[in-house]
Amino acid sequence: MLIDSHCHLDKLDLVEHQGSLANLLAQCDERNISRMLCVSVDLQDFTQMYQQIAPFSQVDASLGVHPLHVKTPADIASVEQLVERVKKHNKVVAVGETGLDYFYDAQSKAVQRQSFIHHLQAGNALNMPIIVHTRDAREETIELIDAHGGKAAGVLHCFTESLDMAHQAIDLGYLISISGIVTFKNSKALQDVVRALPLEKLLVETDSPYLAPIPYRGKQNLPKYVLEVAQCVADIKGVTLQEVARVTTENYYGLFTGAGR
Repeated sequence: MLIDSHCHLDKLDLVEHQGSLANLLAQCDERNISRMLCVSVDLQDFTQMYQQIAPFSQVDASLGVHPLHVKTPADIASVEQLVERVKKHNKVVAVGETGLDYFYDAQSKAVQRQSFIHHLQAGNALNMPIIVHTRDAREETIELIDAHGGKAAGVLHCFTESLDMAHQAIDLGYLISISGIVTFKNSKALQDVVRALPLEKLLVETDSPYLAPIPYRGKQNLPKYVLEVAQCVADIKGVTLQEVARVTTENYYGLFTGAGR
């Protein structure tokens, strides 16, 4: 069985599935994808997202604000607000996605940092893992996790950064999540990172509907394509797909301890 550790089911166009999330999840089941984590990017959209996934026991949720959704001080959720909302929703197993993105928006560094700190503090207060998005902010991301994350673990999702950063995150109790980017021909550096890291520190994800893996690149990404991501990781590491599925599933449940089975 495989788990898609990061997807955005509420952002998918379900036309090819007759408008039904149930149909999409049935296709995942046919490929032995047993579970997925639907990740929040905005508190304003969270309620609608949660209502959409609520009927499905195989779907976990997170709650948080993506760094690119934090533009002004008014966009920064308080620690108390994050904690209170998480406690009201029993499918929530993680805080985020949060983090720093200076690649797409370097102008909002200050508010991104404050938002990230609040998410880290909320995760620590809840003893709940943090889902971290990071681009062009390696040193600050690690610095803030170390300074404000407390004992809370987490994951650097859709990882495209350096092996050194991966090791620093692992030392802080984080896992590294690999997306469909690893299948791209120009992703040799990321493939080298995957080759170097122990499988016990990896998750696999789609980040659907974005970043579809080869051979679906350019199309809408779907949670069922986590199979292609896992197969690529298996090929890089010289192990079987079954081994990748087994270990990354164990890693998922070890990190997201609130997830159902």
